Amino acid sequence: MTPAARLAAAAEILDQVLAGEAAEKALTGWARGARYAGSKDRAAIRDHVFDALRCLTSFAALGGGQTGRGLMLGMLRAEGRDPGALFTGEGHAPAPLSEAEGQPGELPQDAAARLDIPAWVWPQFTASLGDRAEAVAEVMRSRAPVFIRVNRALTTRAALVDALAEEGITARPVDLARGALEVTEGARRLQRTAAYEDGRFEMQDAASQAICEAVPLADGMRVLDYCAGGGGKSLALGARAELRLFAHDIAPQRMKDLPARARRAGLRVSLLDTDKVAGQGPYDLVFCDVPCSGSGAWRRAPEGKWRLDAARLDELVTIQAGILDLTAPLVAPGGRLAYATCSLFEAENAAQIAAFLARAPGWRQEQSLALTPLDGGDGFFLSQLVRA
Repeated sequence: MTPAARLAAAAEILDQVLAGEAAEKALTGWARGARYAGSKDRAAIRDHVFDALRCLTSFAALGGGQTGRGLMLGMLRAEGRDPGALFTGEGHAPAPLSEAEGQPGELPQDAAARLDIPAWVWPQFTASLGDRAEAVAEVMRSRAPVFIRVNRALTTRAALVDALAEEGITARPVDLARGALEVTEGARRLQRTAAYEDGRFEMQDAASQAICEAVPLADGMRVLDYCAGGGGKSLALGARAELRLFAHDIAPQRMKDLPARARRAGLRVSLLDTDKVAGQGPYDLVFCDVPCSGSGAWRRAPEGKWRLDAARLDELVTIQAGILDLTAPLVAPGGRLAYATCSLFEAENAAQIAAFLARAPGWRQEQSLALTPLDGGDGFFLSQLVRA
């Protein structure tokens, strides 16, 4: 496919996303009907789609409208490229520019629109982040780095860097977490490497690794990953000590790959249905990476910021409070409840913990950690609560 044909395909997919289709589903559907597209074509089109979703309002302003075509025009102008050179109508290129489209738009003066944050979110954003709000929003307009977590039970960062280099993949250590590597070249080949197959690393954001590393662990502890999802944090915790490790998720199908991943990493994780969780307690540590707005990871999953609304945020805050109340009794006396979100919003983070402590005598917060994309990874919050 030519660069112009890739733009036309991305515009078509974006129109579906703007109409309500999930981006991943729209991309998959397009790829199934475009067998002629090679892997580089699919990767480039995917990048166009996600770049446009990260920069939706600014690209729309530069391109003259919030349509797939307008967003691709805006993207080219944001990159300093002349859209007329690609919008030619020749072959599979997009149709030539109309007279109106030939007039470049201007970036919005409003901070929220210029920085691609929904208008209703901006007050939450600035109240939570203060004078860092604009800098964080600007960082979130670009692609997230690709990070992996070194399984230090099986190898070292230096040894893994060398092993990946032999397969044409470039990685470098980062300071945010002791086991973190940033992959700067060849990331799409990671899961086809021998090092991945034998459990020497897992895909995990560096900030997510950092909050796992912040929780104290010791051999023999009984640990429950309550909102386990795919189980990345279960594996990160299990790599640090000899644990009795349990995992639960309200949607058990999310954990379907966890047993195989655990075996590959040399770990054993017991999966628990909801009605079995209490019977295996009490636990020395309950780790709750709760459902949240995902605002700290919007550069990785950008359509989330445009799908979220105030009612859903309120619903999430209520769900989070319920999980805290439900899991607190599972913690042994002297044990620890680790509450985590990938959110930047005060309502889901410090305010949520303050409300819990106000209604839960016998608990104290020992430590909290708040990371933003300015720290290098996703935005994450961690509160470590200790039971008297």
